[in-house]
Amino acid sequence: MGANDEYVFVGCYTGESGGEGEGIALLRRDPATGELTRLGLAARTPSPSFLAQHPRRPVLYAVNELDAGTVSAFAVDRDASLTPVAVQSTGGGAPCHLAVAADGRHLLVTNYAGGSVAVFPLDADGVPGEHCDLLDLQGGGPVADRQEGPHPHMVAPDPNGADVLISDLGSDRVWRARLDPISGRLVLAGPAVVAAPGTGPRHLLHSIDGALLLVGELAGELSWYRPDPADGGLRQAGGASTSAGKPNHPSELTTGRDGRFVYVANRGPDTVSVFSWEPEGGTLVAEVAVGGAWPRHIALLGDHLYVANERSHNVTIFRIDPDTGIPQSQGEPVGEGSPTCLLRWNGLQVSG
Repeated sequence: MGANDEYVFVGCYTGESGGEGEGIALLRRDPATGELTRLGLAARTPSPSFLAQHPRRPVLYAVNELDAGTVSAFAVDRDASLTPVAVQSTGGGAPCHLAVAADGRHLLVTNYAGGSVAVFPLDADGVPGEHCDLLDLQGGGPVADRQEGPHPHMVAPDPNGADVLISDLGSDRVWRARLDPISGRLVLAGPAVVAAPGTGPRHLLHSIDGALLLVGELAGELSWYRPDPADGGLRQAGGASTSAGKPNHPSELTTGRDGRFVYVANRGPDTVSVFSWEPEGGTLVAEVAVGGAWPRHIALLGDHLYVANERSHNVTIFRIDPDTGIPQSQGEPVGEGSPTCLLRWNGLQVSG
């Protein structure tokens, strides 16, 4: 692998979940032009719908989004080849997101259908053992066919501490929990955010100025929250629809290094919305067609935005205008069966 080479792993839905993918695919990215080249299948594994990496070890993790959910771990070599090292049960159905705690000692996985969050101990090489805790959530919401119970969709460990945020589409909550770094126990502390009924919290991120941004899959909105000086809790400071097109089920949101713009993928309208971010909040400045159908995930890498279009089976490429922040379509899409997640992997993160 050359010093400037960059790889992107692609998760997908396979036939086990009604998809057309085969497993984890490998692409090479040209950092200068943004061009993607498909190198082939890196690992055959069922419905690896979301991917993550260890912060200090050359290990890649994938949820296997099945009725009886599992998580798979792979050692990553210098040429980005994958070697399976573990498969563990998540203790619940349809795991859809995962993340490694900042200290690299535990892996957390959301079971969407199971309404729980599993915790796995990681050994010195980043290999997960059997789950050491399973946090069951409670609650529901007003959208009968989607909020009959808890449906955690994202787990976000604090990069600087033991706090963990869990966005729960089913209960209209973002839960705050605390991870014990020794025992691996995940203790629920209560809601960090109580969203408007029917919001359907999906994914979240922190803005450059510390606001918590949340995309609501059911309401089709981006909302943001700031600490309340009275009690230190989070209170909604604003929000906006992410698309004029309906119905809309936004999926992922991301932001650039300088934090000036926030991007939201809209499934249904099949667009990416661009929000200008200021201290007072976000303002919608553009909505751009993604060149595919059902954009399930987006990734901003350098000056380029990549969109995984699940139903048109392709990854589309956009160059970000440095002044306006607006994506401009570039080059030809890369064909990929039922893509659901994009994970950048560069030379500084691999060994072997």
